[in-house]
Amino acid sequence: MKHHTFAMQTHKNIIAFLLLSFTTNFQARADDSTKTDANAPKPALTVTVDKPQQGALNLQLTANGNVAAWQEAIIGTEADGLRLADVLVNVGDQVKKGQVLATFATETVAADLAQIKANVAEAEASLAEAADNAKRARSVAVTGALSEQQISQYFSAEKTAKARLLAQQAAVKVHELRLIKTKVLAPDSGVISSRTATLGAVLPRGQELFRLIRQSRLEWRAEVAAAELLRLPVGTPIQLHLPDGKNIAGKVRMIAPTVDPKTRLGLVYVDIPVTANLKAGMFLKGVFALGQSNAFTAPQQAVVVRDGFNYLFCINKDNRVTQVKVQIGRRDGERVEIISGLAQNAAFVVNGAGFLNDGDLVKVVAAVQPVATTQ
Repeated sequence: MKHHTFAMQTHKNIIAFLLLSFTTNFQARADDSTKTDANAPKPALTVTVDKPQQGALNLQLTANGNVAAWQEAIIGTEADGLRLADVLVNVGDQVKKGQVLATFATETVAADLAQIKANVAEAEASLAEAADNAKRARSVAVTGALSEQQISQYFSAEKTAKARLLAQQAAVKVHELRLIKTKVLAPDSGVISSRTATLGAVLPRGQELFRLIRQSRLEWRAEVAAAELLRLPVGTPIQLHLPDGKNIAGKVRMIAPTVDPKTRLGLVYVDIPVTANLKAGMFLKGVFALGQSNAFTAPQQAVVVRDGFNYLFCINKDNRVTQVKVQIGRRDGERVEIISGLAQNAAFVVNGAGFLNDGDLVKVVAAVQPVATTQ
């Protein structure tokens, strides 16, 4: 009986010892695990990732240039030494072909015209008298009443009178034309772009009075590198960016046949719609549309610019990032072409790339998709 009781007690002691050992070992392991988790490196940032996509990308060429008049007409005076009596238009006015823009004083021209017309009447009278004398000379020539010399003088006087009359009649036409030219007319429809006419000024012939943008047409003159000119055939569409943020469409009308030998730039002439609210002299940027081609692209926000170079942060298997130098090309909206430096199946950081350094540990999460809204 005592032996049995002793055995039972011994068995209980063994079980208690084993339980205590197990509990102590489990607690030690739990403490070690906690210490390991506490010492584990923490991710530097929570990021989203993406892979390069292949698709059609717009081919574009960006250029700068000035807005200029399609054709500008210089309107001057054809009268000489006349006083400018009235100026009827100003800069910015729309005019029609044949519209009176200014007038010169007509008193002097009208007086000269009246005098010339009087000279014509006098010449006509002289011609009539000379013609009568010549007629009588012819009638008596057979009788011998007049000498050959006298008859010749009458005939010469008639011819001289005719010539003087023609000269005076021509002078009348000249002065009538001069009277017409006292009105300065618009040679074409358009808008007045410059005015140098001053009321009361006495001007010589050929003096500039106005400049007119013909048909109110403007053009954009893009400065393009010589190597790019061959990519711009006539008719190439273009989008011009206006200062107010709007865009207008245009088309290439002509390419200059020469290139500036100093700048190596050539001019590309682009037609602008007449309805566009532009002014000659404005400096604009434009983008020529050259079609499409396939390309590998990445989101614009994934590209980090440092020290003048472009980088992507690629994700490794251990969720650490590697800074990869890439060469970028065309841009289309929020995506940019990756020309070289990136493997086709490489995963790279999108959101948060600008805060990373080479070798950083990151936590990758799924990108939040925009919620579709129903109308």
